Amino acid sequence: MTDFPGFSPAFFAFFRELAAHNDRDWFNANKDRYKAEVVAPLSSFIEAMAPRLGAISAHFVADPRPNGGSMFRIYKDVRFSKDKRPYKEHGAVQFRHAAGKDAHAPGYYVHLAPDEIFFGGGIWLPPSPQLKAIREAIAKPDGGWDKVIGDRDFAKTFGGVHGDGLSRPPRDFDKDHPHIEDLKRKSFFGMRREAPDFALRPDFVEAVGATFRAATPLMRFLTRAVGQPF
Repeated sequence: MTDFPGFSPAFFAFFRELAAHNDRDWFNANKDRYKAEVVAPLSSFIEAMAPRLGAISAHFVADPRPNGGSMFRIYKDVRFSKDKRPYKEHGAVQFRHAAGKDAHAPGYYVHLAPDEIFFGGGIWLPPSPQLKAIREAIAKPDGGWDKVIGDRDFAKTFGGVHGDGLSRPPRDFDKDHPHIEDLKRKSFFGMRREAPDFALRPDFVEAVGATFRAATPLMRFLTRAVGQPF
């Protein structure tokens, strides 16, 4: 397997400085530094994760290209936001399902910011048809949701399933269902949180791989619920 020595302090230093100078002039003056200290190590990390991800499922993509691959762009879409700072102040990677076309597909995620890092798997704000399919799968007595939330490794690693939800039960679902709190969710994920220094460790890539494996019960359930192979 490809080795990855961990991220360097320079990776997080770039984002700390960007947070203090989040404008186009500063970024353009530091663009070569961004490519060397952020893009290059993220690409190496993605390459190192590819065989580890493949050992979990053949259907999730690890693409190290800086544009159009697994790496999120640093540029923010500020058209509909009150926050007009043009750049994201963190690095992020999503290994999404091969059938998915955007961030709302099932995927494994890694978030690297100077104040926190987190990584795991799930699905974020799926479109209405997929959300309904997931809820219907949870609601089935033999749908397998009990195995997800009852899996020891999953519970130990993530502390359960998380994700923002509705204040009231969704339409057409029993308000007294034993899994009503999960049925109210709009996103479903398990994330492991660590201090940023954790990403500097030479065994970081192994820790992420183990965490992704721990997310398997949830990822298998979500992927199959939306009609895709795991």
